[in-house]
Amino acid sequence: MFNTLKNIFATDEVIETKVMKKSSNTRGRKKLSKRAKVLSLLETGKSVTWKTLRNKFDLTSPRALVDTLRAEGNMIYINKTSAGTSYRMGMPTKAIVAAGIQKLYGTPYAYNNA
Repeated sequence: MFNTLKNIFATDEVIETKVMKKSSNTRGRKKLSKRAKVLSLLETGKSVTWKTLRNKFDLTSPRALVDTLRAEGNMIYINKTSAGTSYRMGMPTKAIVAAGIQKLYGTPYAYNNA
């Protein structure tokens, strides 16, 4: 009996197996970036606190991300209160647009008739 077992295990060979690579096509949704998540949250129109951005999205500097979003053309307002800083997205008022035109062109209008 011992010889039978010995013969069974003596003929074992190492068999090489192929490791299949994980396919790059995965099912489900693509992962959104932090910038896209914060932008979609701000687009709801509600105020978002600095602490929420810091903790929920694991941002080291929420202000830097807000400045980046502003540079892309989004109108993001900062509200500083005794409770802390909060951010919200909105539309610029006519006064803000007029002040920007005045600063850029030196005239109250965006065009020059001269």
